[in-house]
Amino acid sequence: MGKSNSRRDFIKKGLTGITAAAIAPSLIKSEVRKSEEKNVIYRTLGKTGMKVPVVSMGVMNAENPKLVEAALENGMTYLDTAWVYQRGKNEEMLGKVLQGVKRDSYFIATKVFGNHGDRKTGLYTDKTDPVDFLEKFETSLKRLKLDYVDVLFLHSAKRKETVTFKPLLDVMLKLKKEGKTKFIGVSTHKNEPEVIRAAADSGVHDVVLTAYNFLQPHIKEMNQAIDYAAGKGVGIISMKTQAGVYWDKEKLHPINMKAALKWSLQNKNVHTSIPGFTTFDQLNTDLEVMKDLTLTGQEIIDLKLKEKYTGLYCRQCDSCTGQCSKGVDIPTLMRSYMYAFGYRNLLQAKDTLADIDLKNLPCNDCSVCEVKCAVGFDIKGKINEIAKIDSIPDTFLA
Repeated sequence: MGKSNSRRDFIKKGLTGITAAAIAPSLIKSEVRKSEEKNVIYRTLGKTGMKVPVVSMGVMNAENPKLVEAALENGMTYLDTAWVYQRGKNEEMLGKVLQGVKRDSYFIATKVFGNHGDRKTGLYTDKTDPVDFLEKFETSLKRLKLDYVDVLFLHSAKRKETVTFKPLLDVMLKLKKEGKTKFIGVSTHKNEPEVIRAAADSGVHDVVLTAYNFLQPHIKEMNQAIDYAAGKGVGIISMKTQAGVYWDKEKLHPINMKAALKWSLQNKNVHTSIPGFTTFDQLNTDLEVMKDLTLTGQEIIDLKLKEKYTGLYCRQCDSCTGQCSKGVDIPTLMRSYMYAFGYRNLLQAKDTLADIDLKNLPCNDCSVCEVKCAVGFDIKGKINEIAKIDSIPDTFLA
């Protein structure tokens, strides 16, 4: 939703490089073309048996309740949120929207982090507290005003050991037994093939939510892992399908959203996708894909622009990590950069960097950056830009 003029003016004066990301697109309602259910393409979410449309709603960036209502009315019956999104406001908004909506007419998923994870290794530690996880989930239920969710994800699993970390897995299985969640799963946007296979081999995970788009460098490994998991009955949901939204931070060259979304659904073992949208025009685009997955000739050409542009999407390949002698957490900084300049979600970008000391980044000590990004990112330049977010008060981002 658009920010007030005073907020815009403040950010424009203080941060010329990052301000464009602060101005969210207009949410002026345009006519939403209501889908006819018979034309919607459905797939079954693995062993859950949930029949879902191939395009669902990633609610993370949405603030307008009317947009969620329109999505539901037009057949997007699966909603994805998380305890952390908009610092809880996202779940609260959904809780208000869903009051009075028949509970069996939609599916909803939320995600919860485990605390005290080691950011560098991706592993949990002996300080990770299952009680903290449980309390966060109970808070999610209260915000959503629900007795249960359909899927509870362990948020942002990065290693196979994370997937089967017993203290948190036991809590999730307990919640499933109590009926507070029907199914459990993991979300991942790093080391995805490893995480997907671990979830499938666990024998207890029902769903995996994974980054999956045409810019990922390890597509063959991704497809093999997805097919393996689906073969074991695991439901597969794709996210980050739009791969950063723009080819450039100036937003002069948008990625073809329809083409990118269709691409992710060519794999029939991807049962649904959760693109984030914040306008009714974007919703209409996604509704069109929900009924027709055919890639046109022009869309195929548009996807080949990856040969010309590096884009804003960090593949989280970790090839940069060992190159930086100062130990800077480059993948996390690049992910935040994508949230700010691609998704225009400054609050999420800042929260992503919560554990990084932005005031004392050692990059300025290096006259030449020694890191060579696998896809050609100007690492030092991007870090210097995203670090500016630390000077923006939270009240101007919410």
